[in-house]
Amino acid sequence: MVLPEQLCSRLAALAEQESRTVSNMAKVLIQEGINQHEQSHLLTSQSTSATSTEGFRSALEAQEPQRLRGAPRRLRLYRPS
Repeated sequence: MVLPEQLCSRLAALAEQESRTVSNMAKVLIQEGINQHEQSHLLTSQSTSATSTEGFRSALEAQEPQRLRGAPRRLRLYRPS
């Protein structure tokens, strides 16, 4: 992977501040970024699924019950010759 020069110099400065190699500093920052991304994505998906579940439940509860008419029909399976 090739980093832009400005980003590479910033990474090197951070690595020097924390007495790490540039490679190790990049690894740490990537891990932190992935963890933050996964946490924010998990929180977003949990809130979305809770909202959609509540909406689905309320829509089902709002429906009037309906009785089935007559006996259930049998399905005919198509069997190729």
